[in-house]
Amino acid sequence: MVVRMQFPSIDPVAVHLGPLAVRWYALAYITGILLGWFYLRAMNRRMPLPNLTPKALEEVLSYAVLGIVLGGRLGYVLFYKPGYYLEHPLHIPALWEGGMSFHGGLLGVLAAFILFCRRYRVSFLPFMDMMACATPIGLFFGRLANFVNGELFGRVSNVPWAMVFPHGGPLPRHPSQLYEAGLEGLALGVTLFLLQRFTRARTRPGLLAGGFLAGYACARLFAEQFREPDAHLGFLFGFITMGQLLCLPMLVLGAILLARACSGAHGCSAMEAGDLRGA
Repeated sequence: MVVRMQFPSIDPVAVHLGPLAVRWYALAYITGILLGWFYLRAMNRRMPLPNLTPKALEEVLSYAVLGIVLGGRLGYVLFYKPGYYLEHPLHIPALWEGGMSFHGGLLGVLAAFILFCRRYRVSFLPFMDMMACATPIGLFFGRLANFVNGELFGRVSNVPWAMVFPHGGPLPRHPSQLYEAGLEGLALGVTLFLLQRFTRARTRPGLLAGGFLAGYACARLFAEQFREPDAHLGFLFGFITMGQLLCLPMLVLGAILLARACSGAHGCSAMEAGDLRGA
């Protein structure tokens, strides 16, 4: 017997400000970015990076938002629906229609932070280690927003907590957005927090960034087994989803960074070799 749990009826609009409708999705992005920024400031107060001044930290928000929005949107266009947007190029800026790619956002953020680090002369890998610790906060809230929107739902299932999604047909499905929130957001975030807080991980540039890349890739590869493949793509090569395919280079790069950091290839600066207090 298939158990049917009804998807909770949640208005995607959190609040109306006159003619402006503020959606949960937008609030999730804003909350995740702001909390990540506060966490970044806390880490930098306890173990400052050279040249990462309060003024430079204020600019981080602008670079992050541009990287996430531009990279996320262009990644979705190129990775998931290139044919459609080639025929309808005027729809590319239409963010309100939905369509953001994590992997595109990651590439956008990397490009933005390369420019940021060059402008302010901040060491790139130590800075990305800090960003790696803050990123799961945004992932957690983003996946919760996916759940509220009833999008990116899971495959048909008869587990007791399976539910019928508004746009997923009559059969109950895995709430895979919550699985991803727990794995990519909560579990990965707590793991990186413990590493940077209670170990000397930040004295080895690239360790936390590599841990994030490899950890996210493993979490996504696992969670995608429960998530419904994109309808217009299905399984690539008959067995792998686009999300899983894009995670493979992340896993390889993460493993390389971890291996280099653990082998001490980068060494430690005087600042990095000191007592680590964490955040």
